[in-house]
Amino acid sequence: MTKKILAFGDSLTWGWIPKEHAVPTERYPASVRWTGVLADELGTDYELVSEGLSGRTTTLDDPTDPRLNGADYLPAALASHLPLDLVILMLGTNDTKAYFNRSPLDIVTGVSVLVGQILGSAGGVGTAYPAPAVLLVAPPELGEIPNPWFHQVFEGAREKSAELSDRYRALATFLGIPYFDAGSVISTDGADGIHLTENNNRDLGLALVPVVKSILEP
Repeated sequence: MTKKILAFGDSLTWGWIPKEHAVPTERYPASVRWTGVLADELGTDYELVSEGLSGRTTTLDDPTDPRLNGADYLPAALASHLPLDLVILMLGTNDTKAYFNRSPLDIVTGVSVLVGQILGSAGGVGTAYPAPAVLLVAPPELGEIPNPWFHQVFEGAREKSAELSDRYRALATFLGIPYFDAGSVISTDGADGIHLTENNNRDLGLALVPVVKSILEP
């Protein structure tokens, strides 16, 4: 039976192409994004649904755009795509923005809300499907941000992002769920210091193949 995976994330999952002048940007083709690389490598026994949205937060309402609160959208996304075997959750980078004034602990607490939504998503709408497993992925540390506006928006964010891997690991250990540190295989090498290059996408997708198989093919 085909195993179904939902990747829930932000612009790193959506496929934002980093550019020196930031916006407007474009999206990497599906085959280039890490989700596409992962799907290709897993093969036809797997189906991967990519739910990435640029700017998405964990549990925060962004004053610049009402669509970005991940906790508001995730329950509907889960119900829409059930049955699911696994949700790959990689969020938190946007929570480091200066105007949110969130600490690393605040950010990982937001992540814990999303994990709870996934683990409590059994049933769906008019169905009785079980809740999927969760793979918690810590996003990579931010790099040097040359764009003047992005630099202001993410002021102090690099230091916060550097703490996320250990805090996500602690949460995953506490909850007994699988964990992967994206920063162990990639950096934010894009021209903006925030987003991923084609090579970053490929390296992350390839690195996740054995992790996903270890969860779904024990």
